[in-house]
Amino acid sequence: QVQLVESGGGLVQAGGSLRVSCAASGRTFSTYIMGWFRQVTGKEREFVAAISWSAGTTYYADSVKGRFTISRRNAKNTVYLQMNSLKPEDTAVYICAGKDDDGGTWDYWGQGTQVTVSS
Repeated sequence: QVQLVESGGGLVQAGGSLRVSCAASGRTFSTYIMGWFRQVTGKEREFVAAISWSAGTTYYADSVKGRFTISRRNAKNTVYLQMNSLKPEDTAVYICAGKDDDGGTWDYWGQGTQVTVSS
């Protein structure tokens, strides 16, 4: 099993930047892709970005494309989400996730880190 631990959340002003990190531990051999989701109170969990662990191919939600960048450090088992030009609507709990294949379900979830963007 894999454990994911996020860090780097905090309070930032609109237009500012923040980088959140996700460290993976445990049995990471089968981890195929890692990504970020976010969840706002009263709303569905939303996909933000994903990256294939080996090749580094990236995917982004339309709402963040051009502003957010996902990256990884393979040797450190860490994935990052660089968030620029932040908007108040980006405020959410950002949750790291991983899966063992390219199927539709995600296998591992972190606890999340709060990101708050003030207007």
